[in-house]
Amino acid sequence: MMADRHDRAARRARLRLIAIGVVTAAAVAAGSVALVNGLSDGDNPKPTPAPTVAATVSPGPVSSPSPSATRTLTPNTAKPVHLIKPTGQKDGASIGFPRYGYGPMSAAVYHLDELSMLDDDMVRRQLTVITAKGSEDSIDKAVSEVRKLREQVGLPPSGGTPAGLTITTTVDAAQAWALNDDGSVITVWMHYSRTATLPKGGPDDNPLKDQLANMILQWEDGDWKITTDPKWVAKKGNPMPYNPDSPVSAKDGWGVVIRD
Repeated sequence: MMADRHDRAARRARLRLIAIGVVTAAAVAAGSVALVNGLSDGDNPKPTPAPTVAATVSPGPVSSPSPSATRTLTPNTAKPVHLIKPTGQKDGASIGFPRYGYGPMSAAVYHLDELSMLDDDMVRRQLTVITAKGSEDSIDKAVSEVRKLREQVGLPPSGGTPAGLTITTTVDAAQAWALNDDGSVITVWMHYSRTATLPKGGPDDNPLKDQLANMILQWEDGDWKITTDPKWVAKKGNPMPYNPDSPVSAKDGWGVVIRD
């Protein structure tokens, strides 16, 4: 009898963790805007023209592709974006990204990948490191979103990620452009998927795919920090849908992301 009760309890615990994995993936996607506090909704038109980060902040002449090359260029056939590795870590957040080139795009991708989805203490520590001055109130909002998410999946409002459960975010493409003249404020759009790995390596039967996230970064104290300043959020724009085989996507600025 005792063994039966133990087996039933273990089964309930496993089913609960499986539910957490599935529900978390869906809920995190729905609430990622509020969580990251730089991923904001809106129907603001994309600025025209919308120069990429490299074109905005990198010196030197830029050669124009031939008309035939423009027609056939797609994210899959264009030169990929090789992310720049951070120089360090602090409280679970990557730091030390360069000012120019793919520095801001790399920072955005690393931050989206690393932000904790279920650990309220961890996400507070991470965002304290990577949030710009004047946007500190967004940290409390993010912590609140994590706690709401925990309650939605049957966890206490505060605590760590359940043992055996991991959530992996994979950014496969990104685009970015400057929101001001000197390129010190950059909007980065990311196309990503998110998968929950369940206890004992159980698969996620309902992974999130084809998700979009936006992060606005400003250069501050020698690094890129997330800003939620309304004047920049209003200019974040909206990208064309990402399609790795579409010339329109390439022309819009989407590039395949690669971690070296």
